[in-house]
Amino acid sequence: MVLTVCMIVPFCLALAAVSDLLTMTIPNKLSLAMVALFLILAPFSGLAWSAIGLSVLAASAVFAVCFALFAFNIMGGGDAKLLTATALWFGFDHSLVVFLITVAYAGGGVTLLFLLMRSQAHTVMAMGVPLPASMATAKKVPYGIAIAIGGFFTFDQAPIVQWAMHALG
Repeated sequence: MVLTVCMIVPFCLALAAVSDLLTMTIPNKLSLAMVALFLILAPFSGLAWSAIGLSVLAASAVFAVCFALFAFNIMGGGDAKLLTATALWFGFDHSLVVFLITVAYAGGGVTLLFLLMRSQAHTVMAMGVPLPASMATAKKVPYGIAIAIGGFFTFDQAPIVQWAMHALG
């Protein structure tokens, strides 16, 4: 069970990032798997029921903000679902704030990289280097990459991961 906690969520984030890069979509099954895994593991993790409830509250708050961004066509639906599913793992404490700030910084970096690549896409493709449409022609940025980066850098601070590390000794 401990290995599941430490491996499945980063794996889902990596798959989401690759899918978003290549297809500009994030499969719903990845976000659903992360939510289901949390709901299955949380009661056995040693987290208090109140902490589990706060995790659900945190995910709900993130979803509300993301839904508003989606409604104004600022954020994609897959990005909103992935960010919500990942926020569930961080609870409603400082680790969520650290995660969200890291995602914001990563998002800035990813956006700058994509703008640079798009400005040079013709040159890069002329050299024979194929670029995914998300880098060459798309108008939006695949933010799932930034969410995954934020998750990779901060996942060790998630309460369940802290429990898993403690359980490992």
